[in-house]
Amino acid sequence: MQQPILTPDQRDRLTEHFAQYISDHKKEFMERVLAQRTRHLTVVMEDIYQSQNASAVIRTCECLGIQDIHIVENASKYSVNPKVLKGSNKWLDLIRYKKKNSNNTEDCFRALHENGYQILVTNPSPDCISLPDVKIDQKIALVMGNELKGASAYALQHADQHVTIPMFGFTESYNISVSAAICLSTLVTPLRASSVPWTLSDEEKKEIRLKWYRGVVRRADIIEREFLKLL
Repeated sequence: MQQPILTPDQRDRLTEHFAQYISDHKKEFMERVLAQRTRHLTVVMEDIYQSQNASAVIRTCECLGIQDIHIVENASKYSVNPKVLKGSNKWLDLIRYKKKNSNNTEDCFRALHENGYQILVTNPSPDCISLPDVKIDQKIALVMGNELKGASAYALQHADQHVTIPMFGFTESYNISVSAAICLSTLVTPLRASSVPWTLSDEEKKEIRLKWYRGVVRRADIIEREFLKLL
């Protein structure tokens, strides 16, 4: 259901109204998680066709505090496996690019660049930048390519950097969900220990808090509709 457009005052008053339906314990838990959320690092999944892989990446992102995931659907439709997700998707913002007869990767990259992201595409070539050497001072969008073919030619050509995971065995690559977990863990750990302003702004926290409250309050749509009539 499409949510109504609210003024900042309406949003804040609605959030306060929802708060009375949520236990103090759950609200405190949400605040602890919200304080650790980041948009400094985001993930792009390009034409991931196996639902268990897409779901595992989403679950990993949620566990590591990544708020946004960009999903490109040129050749493969996004689908999920609820058993793998474990409800993790309801806490994140999933931005989908799925226009017909359009280069959705290009649309995604344009949006990311407009929002200040450097685009890093994973590539198994040993000539790429090793993941631990990636600088984290600028916002990072990490692109995970298709399970069989990897990142598209467009993604490889228009990436700001190609990065590779250090490997010490004979096998050329990891499963995509494992790659995402290694990449994100490698980048998130130094990011959180740095002086880079990686946390969400107060306005971002207010928007996400309301979204989360809507998700946990029973019959939230009815409560919201009736409350807004009184404003």
